[in-house]
Amino acid sequence: MNLLICIDDTDDLDTPGTGELAESIAAGITAAGWGTCGAVSRHQLLIHPEVPFTSHNSAMCFPAQISDHLLEAVTDYCVSVLLAQSAPVADPGLCVLVPERLPQPAALIEYGYRAKKVVLGKEEAYKTAAAQGIHLSEHGGTGQGVIGALAGAALRLTGNDGRLKGKLPIRSVHGIATVREICGCGIGQVRTVQGDVLADAERVLVGKWVKPVLLDHDIVVLVSETDGVAGASWIAADREIFQNY
Repeated sequence: MNLLICIDDTDDLDTPGTGELAESIAAGITAAGWGTCGAVSRHQLLIHPEVPFTSHNSAMCFPAQISDHLLEAVTDYCVSVLLAQSAPVADPGLCVLVPERLPQPAALIEYGYRAKKVVLGKEEAYKTAAAQGIHLSEHGGTGQGVIGALAGAALRLTGNDGRLKGKLPIRSVHGIATVREICGCGIGQVRTVQGDVLADAERVLVGKWVKPVLLDHDIVVLVSETDGVAGASWIAADREIFQNY
């Protein structure tokens, strides 16, 4: 069984971020022998005066693969972590969905994209989750985090939204690596910002790390063309580009 697990609004400025908590949950699922988990992705939601958030209003989501009979145990574990580790002033929400069981995935995806553009309420989040058979629950404070948790899972479902949490270090020589070497670090593709996939032998100026994004359900490093600086024809996309994902 494939799952998407998403959490939102678990932290304050003095506690570990929601992304770290998502990584902790994923590590716990793996350590318990319940299944395997994929990378945590960050999904940017609407920045608006009416939307409470700690710093950037982003939800954190990761995929997991488990046996069907473990769904309840995994969900209960996620809840226990949120209750134990969320900041006292936070409004944490949890979403656990099974993609293949969604009756109307397009409707859920529409909700996710709307959460990037307009202010949504808890009532709509719960109504949407109920219609799709999705676990959605709040675990403290106002529970407003359910809005972002559902939206983040919906956006991860698209395979075309979000960027991976943190920075991915790349082994390189003087900051340059081939596409083959980059893909050997867990990257699916290296693409230009125009969408062209680079061949394995192409050389990229990556520096010490890259910031992968999600495109077509794959983990992708975006690059821009250079004038051959330092012996590389391409350079990893800067913040102005990847922050749009």
